[in-house]
Amino acid sequence: MLRNLPDPPDELVGRRRELAHLADALDRHRLVVLTGVGGVGKSRLALHAAGQVMRTGTRGVAWADLWPLTNPRLLLATVADALDFADHATAGPLDALCAWLAGKDVLLVLDSCEHLSAACRDLLTRLLDDCPGVTVLATSREPLGMDGEHRLVVEPLPPDSDAVELFRRRATATGTGPMGPADVVVAARLCGWLEGIPLALELAAGQLAHHTLDEVEELLRVRLDLSAQHPVRAGRVHFRQRTLRTAIGWSHELCEPAERLLWARFSVFRDAVDADAVRAVCADEALRVSDVERALAGLERKSVVTRVNGRFRMLDTLREYGRMWLGELDETAVLSRRHSAYFLRRARRAHADWLGPTQIDAYRWVSAAHSDLCAALDHFLTTRPQEALELAGLLGFFWSCCGHLREATGYLEEALALTDEPGAVRTRALWSLGVARVLSGEHDAAQRLALACQRQAAAQEETEGALHAAYLQGLVHLMRGRPMAARFVVDAALRGADGGPSHSVGRVLCRLVRVFALTGEGLREQARREAGELRRECVVRGEWWTRSYAEYQLALLALFEDRAEEAAGHAAAMLDGKRRIGDSFGIALGLDLLASALAAQGDGGPAVAAYGAGENYWAAVGHPQRGTPELGPVRDQYESTARSLLGDSAYDQALLVSVLRDPESVLQELLDRTG
Repeated sequence: MLRNLPDPPDELVGRRRELAHLADALDRHRLVVLTGVGGVGKSRLALHAAGQVMRTGTRGVAWADLWPLTNPRLLLATVADALDFADHATAGPLDALCAWLAGKDVLLVLDSCEHLSAACRDLLTRLLDDCPGVTVLATSREPLGMDGEHRLVVEPLPPDSDAVELFRRRATATGTGPMGPADVVVAARLCGWLEGIPLALELAAGQLAHHTLDEVEELLRVRLDLSAQHPVRAGRVHFRQRTLRTAIGWSHELCEPAERLLWARFSVFRDAVDADAVRAVCADEALRVSDVERALAGLERKSVVTRVNGRFRMLDTLREYGRMWLGELDETAVLSRRHSAYFLRRARRAHADWLGPTQIDAYRWVSAAHSDLCAALDHFLTTRPQEALELAGLLGFFWSCCGHLREATGYLEEALALTDEPGAVRTRALWSLGVARVLSGEHDAAQRLALACQRQAAAQEETEGALHAAYLQGLVHLMRGRPMAARFVVDAALRGADGGPSHSVGRVLCRLVRVFALTGEGLREQARREAGELRRECVVRGEWWTRSYAEYQLALLALFEDRAEEAAGHAAAMLDGKRRIGDSFGIALGLDLLASALAAQGDGGPAVAAYGAGENYWAAVGHPQRGTPELGPVRDQYESTARSLLGDSAYDQALLVSVLRDPESVLQELLDRTG
């Protein structure tokens, strides 16, 4: 069962009545929209309400952040990713998602819909029509305007109670110490002036790192110009928007010049980023690296940016203000260029690190930087298509393995259509698109791309490109059940690469295909020897992707020879590696294999738990073949074994229990058991 929620930033202050009303609305309506001015706390309220639903354990919960998206075409992929639906299927993406969700009981939370309201309406109309078990909770500054939409307006905190408590907590976090009675009176006055808007209160409290409470009061009094405010005549919502804008502008004015400049430049990022990214994109002659570091610390103290797990994030309301100032400074274009160039450099590094000890870091970085990588690709597609082709080609293999198949395919196709320059960049892009086609079950298209990749590599005399083309052709042959043809292709490529580097990604991939092919041909002793050699080399290099598939082959070979305990050990090792890099397709394969090994050992209960978790992963990735053909008979045989161990009724009940559980929790328990 889905359990995809970000960790709440802290305890919710107040909102008990709102939480109760929201819980009731989610029980009675399938589409609930939280509306209110920016910074009023819609996202935080939605997060805590979703957390309550998750703790009941009766339905799945998924959270999709929409605020980083600037392109509506990424909406469906973002929602699918939140739902753990990697979509390796050949059907249309929305059709496939609806078919997968049709029988599920899920609360889907869409946070920050206002800038994508039309696309959200189209998507939700289809989901709510086709998926009767889906309930949607959306946050938006304005209603979505859909039939059946139940709107709840999130009001600011009461200025004389909960708002004061929030201000007190944020003030304490700045290190100012406890408030005395007189301070509470001043705080209450501030909360009244700021209308109890949480973001405005947090910004005001952030100023206590540099000013006394009395100084903050005086500065805010002057900035707000209280005598000029007419909330009744202006309208309450409009007045609150003005109050928030004033509080943001006041906080901006109180920043040091370097902090204001960094605020504007930081707005180019779409999601949380590490300090290296901030320094690389935002520093120049006008803002030196040392200035960036001091300014970043200052913005954090002032609550303009927040830091979670070493990464910095700016709330969308504050980012909008920063982007306005970036435009005023006439730096929007130059910062977009720096941003895209930086993420291209980092993608090159991730690609270069693929075969080495930092491979896991590369996969984790690609996952964490997803929104900014998409933004870089969008920028390059309109300004420098060749760089878009390079970036898409570098990311394609990462994305195809780890749940972003549609984005990989879309960006690669668009970039290839916009460019025609021959060379290694185009070869890589063709290869990446071919891998995506294989994982979608489109073998004819993948074969054509493999041949195109081979021609490009031959024309440019690219040894590594030729090896990659052979890997792709071999993979197509393996999926079609032609292991001898697969081995012939990769053996020829490996012979042609004699004299080149002894260790390269292309060589390793071709050797892996060779091991799969030997297994498929029944040449078990040779397959086991070469798989063992490949695994040992990967351990020395600190590489996990290939190592995991070597473990997979060793597990399969052990099962063929009735060495169930050894097979379980190799399958668990494979799962550990695939989990480290986030390879959901590999995890699905590994769970099938581990389940078979456990059944072969006579452990019926754990085997069924593994099969159930595997069903969840397979449903998410939607792969039409569930691995190479030789795995199918093994899976069928040991599913029957597990059923006979438990009996039909107990097997069906245990399978249902496992399918309804969080698959990651089941996976962890299985790894703990076999470890």
